[in-house]
Formats: sequence, structure tokens, C-alpha cells
Amino acid sequence: MGASYRQFCPVSKAMELLDERWTLLVVRELILGSQHFNQLRRGLPRMSPTLLSRRLQQLTRAGIVCREETGGEVRYLLTDAGLELRPVVEALGVWGTRWIPDLADPDLDPKLLLWDMHRNVDHDALPPRRTVVAFEFRDVAPGVARWWLVISPDDVDVCDDDPGDEPAARLETSLRTLTEVWRGDRTWASAVGDASMRVHATGDVASALPGWFLLSPFAAVPRPAAVSSVPEAAH
Repeated sequence: MGASYRQFCPVSKAMELLDERWTLLVVRELILGSQHFNQLRRGLPRMSPTLLSRRLQQLTRAGIVCREETGGEVRYLLTDAGLELRPVVEALGVWGTRWIPDLADPDLDPKLLLWDMHRNVDHDALPPRRTVVAFEFRDVAPGVARWWLVISPDDVDVCDDDPGDEPAARLETSLRTLTEVWRGDRTWASAVGDASMRVHATGDVASALPGWFLLSPFAAVPRPAAVSSVPEAAH
């Protein structure tokens, strides 16, 4: 746990645990469904394994996470106390999308974007068979420009090697454009309309494709109108 703020306020007591670097993001990953160490690492690719282990230990000691081992397989699960953080994390995500919309280039990561997207596939909207969607990013280094989502009725896999299947659709776009669509900052139709995203697929697949992917759980919502601080003149 971090240093004490030495305040009795429950906000300060909570932040003594949660405001250490990466801690709340580990909770975010657990809320979004990651349970295994390697899944957590894929959702937090810039966090070192050593620090991730330390944060999991701290959260376990604090009663936020429980560690379960079955047949040599370890899972990390949120306790009731951890699950009560869901609305806190969701509110922070929505607030951040709403009020801090600017994305710097270092914030963009194709591996992390596809990992997030793979967790939000609408299986009910997909064909009942193995389906591959290929992605080509124009604005990243060639070694990380091509990705595939391999979608089966009960699973989704992120691949950086060609799985060998003929893609049902191939998206050619920039990493920034797809990130903005995923965050809800712009629509799929607008990206296709101004050619910042090109979809190579049959007509029926191209029409259905946007419905295959749900938006980020923190997708943008309209900002409220600014409230003037100047009082109206009395009548």
C-alpha cells in the first residue's frame, strides 16, 4: 500500500490503496474479464511482469482480489469488495473519454486496441462459423501493421501472424481512425465515408461488419452544454 495521507476521510483511505501506479488499471482488466496472468499482461503490455505480480499481491492482501489455483492453473478474481469498484472504474472511463478526448501518438497501440476489440465482439451478430477479419494499419511500422481477429462461435483470438484463412473482411485504415471509432469519438460510417477506413468485403459482409464489434465500454457520450457563470440580468 502507498504512503498514508494521514486523513480520516474515506476517499483518502481508499486512495492510499488505489492511487499507486497501475493499480486501478489492474482492477480495470479484472473487471473487463481477464483472469490469468498472461491475459492481464496483454491488457497492460507496458507494465512489467514484476510490478504486475506486486500489484496483484497488494490487491490480494487488501481483500480486493482473490487468488485461486486449480490443477496448476492460477486465476485472479475480484472479491465482493473488488466488484464494487466497477462503477468507479466505469465512471472514470466515461469521464476520461468525455473530458480528456485528445490522444497523443504514444497512446496508440495496435496490439492493445485489437485486444480490447476482441473482448467486445457481438457473437450473435456474426455468422455461425469461424470468421477472420484482417486489419492493415497505414500509420505504424511494417512489423506491427497487420493483425487478424479469428472469431469462432465461442472464442476470439488476436493474431499477429496470418492464420491462413481467407478473411471475410479486410480493413485498411490508420490506427488513430480505428481507435477513434472504437472509443466512440467518430462513427464507422463517417470513417468509411471520408475514406479514412476502407473495407474490402462482399456487400453483405461490409454492411454487417460494424455490428460485429461493440464499442468500448467507455465510449464517448456527448458533453453537456457549457453553463455560463454570468448570471442573467434581472428583469
